[in-house]
Amino acid sequence: MAWDDAPSHVCRGGDVRGLAFCCPPVKPCPVMNALREVGLTPQEYFDIKQQFAKETKLGEGRGTCFGSLVWCCKTSKPCPLRDMTLNQIGMSHDEYLTLKKQLAETILGAKNPEKLSENAEALIKAFNISEEEAKKVLEDTHNDLRLAMKLLKVKELEE
Repeated sequence: MAWDDAPSHVCRGGDVRGLAFCCPPVKPCPVMNALREVGLTPQEYFDIKQQFAKETKLGEGRGTCFGSLVWCCKTSKPCPLRDMTLNQIGMSHDEYLTLKKQLAETILGAKNPEKLSENAEALIKAFNISEEEAKKVLEDTHNDLRLAMKLLKVKELEE
């Protein structure tokens, strides 16, 4: 499965899904803005990632920068410590990215159920669509309201 549309790192301008690839929030950086955007405190974010590490193979990697793969970056960024750990535990880049995608979904789902419904309501009102269609386009755009609106506008123009 992997993660074909994995975002850039947050510190390189990627969207909030990139929080799956970020370091612990220990200094002022773009991670703090992304956490505000998703409604999480640095501690909540830290706890979510630590729990995910306990439940998956992303908890491996004592020799990595922050002690587990849960804090490691995207495989497109060279990192001998991450790659050495992946090799030692027999994890492919595809499996790693699949777990990182699940982690991103966990992070974004931690505080966003009501935001999803708020965004769905906004789309329903603005485009006169069904709840199912609104939820589908939000799911397809990773709950990015602006992108969802653009897609629906294009669809309207095509009809």
